[in-house]
Amino acid sequence: MELQITGKNVDLSPAVRRYVERKLGKLSRHLPNIVGAKVEIFAEKTKFPQQRFVVQVTVDSSGILFRGEERGEDLFTAIDKVAAIMNRQIEHYKGKRYDKGRGSSLARGEFSEEVVAAQPAQKVVKVKRFAVKPMSVAEAIDQMELLGHDFFLFFNADTEELNLLYRRKDGNYGLIEPELG
Repeated sequence: MELQITGKNVDLSPAVRRYVERKLGKLSRHLPNIVGAKVEIFAEKTKFPQQRFVVQVTVDSSGILFRGEERGEDLFTAIDKVAAIMNRQIEHYKGKRYDKGRGSSLARGEFSEEVVAAQPAQKVVKVKRFAVKPMSVAEAIDQMELLGHDFFLFFNADTEELNLLYRRKDGNYGLIEPELG
């Protein structure tokens, strides 16, 4: 497993790097096909000292992404918390795969074709249609705020494409501009 560790506003000593490698290295025991993990460590100036350090982890397991973010008053506490979250997410994922395979192990890749074919297909239970009018990003933000939603699909008048506007955790906005690939 390739592990990328980056820091912002914090010095990453070799001891911290070893600690992260030791804690997150255990994830590959639970899920052997982990390709890589990206660890981002931030130190923020906050009112609450117990939220000073932020650790974000994104694990790529052959196209399946697991993501966790935790805060702590010291770096090692935040790392411990995010490692526990990642373990819980992987165990939950493995449990779902185990249940769907009716006893087949995800780690050993023992999924027979008939078991996979016997799984009920997921279906769309609701379709919603709405008129999309051309508008600027600023108008889309206003419309999203008026509706009280966390995301808004609109036709961008500037680029003449469908865009998705969403509210980020930090209170700012994100814009998704799809590309045909």
